[in-house]
Amino acid sequence: MKNISLVLNAVLVVAVAILFYLHFSSKKSTSTAANTTSGTASGNFKIAYFEMDSIENHYEYFKDVRNVLRGKEQDNGRQLAEMKNTFASKYQDLQKTAQGMSQAELAGKQQELMQMEKTFQNKEQMLNQDLQNESFKRLQEVKKKIEDFLKEYNKDKSYSYIMTNSPDLIYLKDTVYNITGDLISGLNSQYKKK
Repeated sequence: MKNISLVLNAVLVVAVAILFYLHFSSKKSTSTAANTTSGTASGNFKIAYFEMDSIENHYEYFKDVRNVLRGKEQDNGRQLAEMKNTFASKYQDLQKTAQGMSQAELAGKQQELMQMEKTFQNKEQMLNQDLQNESFKRLQEVKKKIEDFLKEYNKDKSYSYIMTNSPDLIYLKDTVYNITGDLISGLNSQYKKK
């Protein structure tokens, strides 16, 4: 689950970085936008934030996604453990019977074990890649749901930016602008409707 959290935080950090880049990249387009946007021009620049760890712990959809991914990870672990046990069993059998085998038989058994090990490694790599792809896809869905909710939420709040709090991103925060509770409540009620 640490990987899922890291992936989601990385995606959110990249999104914030892109927003900052777009905002500050061109003074000309920023000043034009400031002149045409009454909220920014009149000094109503507001920023809100939410605690991502609270979303991870209290947003029901996120918890469901996390449970699905954990289940898949456990299933992958069971498959790999079965393959590993089969390999260990065959290896032990070979050690017990190796003295009574001819060179050709021993070479054939060793080749079979090497093929089993290669198959195990390929399977492990494939399962890890599948899990990583599934995690990324599912976390993108979570991110999209949060973004869609925030767009709707912000229609009457008029925040210029809404960010997630991440220790390596925000250094100072005023809890007056913490909208985590609103976000969790709104996301959960939206998720229950479906």
